[in-house]
Amino acid sequence: MALRDTSPPESAGPRPRTAPALDPADRGRLLSGAHHDPHALLGAHPVPGGIVLRALRPFADAVSVVIDGDPTPLVSEGDGLFSVVLPLDAVPAYTLLVSYEGAEHKVDDPYRFLPALGDLDLHLIREGRHEELWKALGAEPMAHQGVTGTRFTVWAPNAQGVRVAGDFCFWDGTAFPMRSLGSSGVWELFLPGIGEGARYKFEITSRHGHRFLKADPMARRAEVPPDTASIVHASHYEWADEEWMAHRGDVPVHVAPFSVYEVHLPSWRPGLTFRRLAEELPPYVADLGFTHVEFMPVAQHPFSGSWGYQVTGFYAPASRLGTPDDFKFLVDALHRAGIGVIVDWVPAHFPKDDWALGRFDGEPLYEPGDSRRAEHPDWGTYEFDFGRVEVRNFLVANATYWCEEFHVDGLRVDAVASMLYLDYSRDSGQWSPNVFGGREDLDAMAFLQEMNATVYRRNPGVVTIAEESTAWEGVTRPTDSGGLGFGLKWNMGWMHDSLEYIAKEPVHRKYHHNEMTFSMVYAYSENYVLPISHDEVVHGKQALVSKMPGDWWQRRANHRAYLGFMWAHPGKQLLFMGQEFAQGAEWSEAHGPEWWLLDPGYASAGDHRGVRDLVRDLNTVYRATPALWERDTDPAGFRWVVGDAAEDNVFAFLRLDAHGAPLLAVSNFSPVVRHDYRLAVPDGVPAWRELLNTDAGCYGGSGLVHPAPVAARDGGIALTLPPLATVWLAPSSV
Repeated sequence: MALRDTSPPESAGPRPRTAPALDPADRGRLLSGAHHDPHALLGAHPVPGGIVLRALRPFADAVSVVIDGDPTPLVSEGDGLFSVVLPLDAVPAYTLLVSYEGAEHKVDDPYRFLPALGDLDLHLIREGRHEELWKALGAEPMAHQGVTGTRFTVWAPNAQGVRVAGDFCFWDGTAFPMRSLGSSGVWELFLPGIGEGARYKFEITSRHGHRFLKADPMARRAEVPPDTASIVHASHYEWADEEWMAHRGDVPVHVAPFSVYEVHLPSWRPGLTFRRLAEELPPYVADLGFTHVEFMPVAQHPFSGSWGYQVTGFYAPASRLGTPDDFKFLVDALHRAGIGVIVDWVPAHFPKDDWALGRFDGEPLYEPGDSRRAEHPDWGTYEFDFGRVEVRNFLVANATYWCEEFHVDGLRVDAVASMLYLDYSRDSGQWSPNVFGGREDLDAMAFLQEMNATVYRRNPGVVTIAEESTAWEGVTRPTDSGGLGFGLKWNMGWMHDSLEYIAKEPVHRKYHHNEMTFSMVYAYSENYVLPISHDEVVHGKQALVSKMPGDWWQRRANHRAYLGFMWAHPGKQLLFMGQEFAQGAEWSEAHGPEWWLLDPGYASAGDHRGVRDLVRDLNTVYRATPALWERDTDPAGFRWVVGDAAEDNVFAFLRLDAHGAPLLAVSNFSPVVRHDYRLAVPDGVPAWRELLNTDAGCYGGSGLVHPAPVAARDGGIALTLPPLATVWLAPSSV
């Protein structure tokens, strides 16, 4: 019997054949996550006689390549590698069919795609000049070469290799090694089919062969602590604050009313999310008349007890309170209520958590390599390497990111002094001088100048505010004049001196009179904010009302008189939550303000409501009176009337607006009534009417007010000064 011919007909063409084995060194580096160019080994590439296609799919039972609907099996090479040589002249369009335990999955091959990051982006990253860095690095959902997925990019110049690991691969990054994009230090991989909500980290192999997982430094969303993964995010928020954004820069902040309510969002109303806060915070702040809120840090931080000052996710809003779009909703609601938003920004240091920025690619990267400069001695954290252009770019871009992506109106920069001085909190031998032999950190100076110049150039109407506690010259001077370029600076000297004075028993205040007047010696050396911040009402420092001497009535009277003095003093105002209603206890991040003090059923609720009513009226009169804010930075806008009445504990001064219209502020920090107290006033004003009196009965005072205008005679007026009170008066035509 004749044998049947089973060979394929000639029309079937040549068959696929086994691929040549990988070079053992390349194979080992690829499988260990230490290869700089996995795209050269995986995917489809021309070889003599056809196209080799190789896939890395650990734990797969089988892999096939599908071309024009026809599957061709790949041959297992072991360790999750599968390959075949196809008898083709060019690389075809293809997908992969991957089988796990009998279930087949059709997927696009990540290693058939060109880099999804452009040459201009890489050039700007190398130069440290990418002002929209968040659009180049991190996880970006996108369509690439006609396929939807996510582009992953990360800067890790010292790594041997980087892989993407996530919940989509059971946190095993073996299948997804990234490619190095040359001297930029950037690694890139486009993963088809991965979209919003995917959790991920970067699996890094250091130059020493150590392997570890790191959260994405550029992640725009993060898991809720204690979980630490990054989350792929794309914003879908539609803003409704066009009117606010168009006009917020119409009047420069220096010549505009600016009173700030400082808030720790997680504890303002414990348990509220960004969305719930958007329902309650804007009407509360608007009712009290503040022009702005200032949020303690809202960037992602793992330990709530740090109040946000130990940031691990500089580009991600705090996930405990909601998503990035939820935070946008809160900012939008505040803008629509006519309230500006300032966020606390922390570029001075970062924590050492092993999954975050510290020794990111196995070497000092974001922190200096010099151990004497790498660690902050006070806080147990790393400092940023301000001399490295990529690190400076990371921070400068972050500042613009919060302004542009979240529409914030200002950045309060934390701990500026710790950045400016090489010997900050360091003893002799623990620091090295700069090239000129000085203690100034020239790299930090250059960074702050670049940050301020960039933020102001890109975001008209935004203000930057320095928390700088020394006498560094030129903090708010423009950068083109050699200054740091901040818009405003916290006046820590005023805060310290005035609180020292007000804490004294009235009988002793005459010996400390200059502590209240000294601020006017330097009041115009910078553009100042007067801060009664969270730092002054925690950790044994006592709440503002509890710093005051005397019984409960006197403490409240001192509190009210102090706020009246503060609101009239040159400079902008900042008051921390809870102090607006004279909370007696120190602030606790676990409990927040003691709102129950305002409940009608509480016996002393009227006392606390009275102080809150005063704050509302302070803001109302303040905003309606240009003399109190229009010339905050102009010495011609202030004039002492009585500055040396130490025996009386009395201070009186004039504030003048741009047209010379005056407001007279008089503070009596003595618990006695002073009758017929004579004060010199400007000529041409026949009488003065009381605009505000902190001793009014409605605020809880004794009710010693001036209901009728006070006539001027012989260049002066005679007032009855209420005890422990501040009085504001303005010209009257009657």
